[in-house]
Amino acid sequence: MRNSGSNRHDDLQSLLDRVNLGGMAATCAEFALKAAKEGLSHEAYLYALAEQELALRSQRRVDRLLRQSWLPREKTFRTLNLEGFPPALRLQIERLKSGAFLEQATNVIAVGKPGVGKSHALAAVGHELVQRGQAVLWTSTSSLVQRLLAAKRDLRLPQELRKLDRFAWVILDDIGYLQQERDEMEVLFTFLAERYENRSVGITTNLVFSEWDRIFKNPMTTMAALDRVVHHSVILDMMGLESYRARAAQRQQHTEQEHTEGREVSEQSIAAGISASAGRSS
Repeated sequence: MRNSGSNRHDDLQSLLDRVNLGGMAATCAEFALKAAKEGLSHEAYLYALAEQELALRSQRRVDRLLRQSWLPREKTFRTLNLEGFPPALRLQIERLKSGAFLEQATNVIAVGKPGVGKSHALAAVGHELVQRGQAVLWTSTSSLVQRLLAAKRDLRLPQELRKLDRFAWVILDDIGYLQQERDEMEVLFTFLAERYENRSVGITTNLVFSEWDRIFKNPMTTMAALDRVVHHSVILDMMGLESYRARAAQRQQHTEQEHTEGREVSEQSIAAGISASAGRSS
C-alpha cells in the first residue's frame, strides 16, 4: 500500500517545481519536520518556506549579476587597503557603498597616477553594489569602444546602447590610455551622451581634466564630453597619492636596510667581544 503522506509530499514538491518555486520544493520536507517538532502554525511554516525561497532567489540573482559584471574578482573591499587613503577620500569611497549615487545618475571619476588604487576602489564599489542587487559592468575603455564600433558598422549601435542601458553602472577603466581615431571618439562621446542624467558611469583615468583633449582631440568635443561627465559627479582625487608598487618597494628597501644594519651591529658586537676576550687572555 502506498504511503499517503509520502504521496502528498511528492505531489507538493512536484507542484512547487511546476510553479517555479524550486527553493521551496527543495526545503519543504526539512521545514515540515522542523514545524512538527516545534509546533509551528501553518502560517509560520509557510512564512519560513517563502523566506527561504526569497533568500535563494536573491542569491541566484547576485551570482548572475556577478558573472555578467566582469568585475575583477580579487578587487574587493576585503583586499583594498582603505587605511592607505587620506580620511576625506576614504569617506567618499565609503559613502559610495550604499549606491545612492545611482538614483541621481551621478558619475564617479577616479583621477590619479598609475598604481594608486583607482581601479581597485571602483571595482570594490562595484562588488558592493552587485551584492545589493544592482547591475554593474566593468570594461576597459578600449574594449567598450571596439564593441560600439562593431555595432555601428553593423548598423545596430542604438540596440547596443540599449543593452548597456540595462546596467545601472558602467565602469570604464583606463580612459586616459585611449588614443582615439575620429570614429572611436564619436562612439565614446555618443555613449557618454546617452548615459548623461539617465545612468551612472564610472571612470578611472591618469589624466587631469585639462588633458582630456588627448582623448577626444577636438576641443569642442572635449568640452562637451567633460560637461556631461563632470556635471553630476563624485571626483575621487588620487593625484597626490603614491603608487602601491612604489610604497611596496620603499617598504622592502627599508626592511632590507634594517636587516643590513642589524647584521652589521651584530658583527661589530661579536668583533668587540672577541677583542675583549683576547685582551683578558693576554
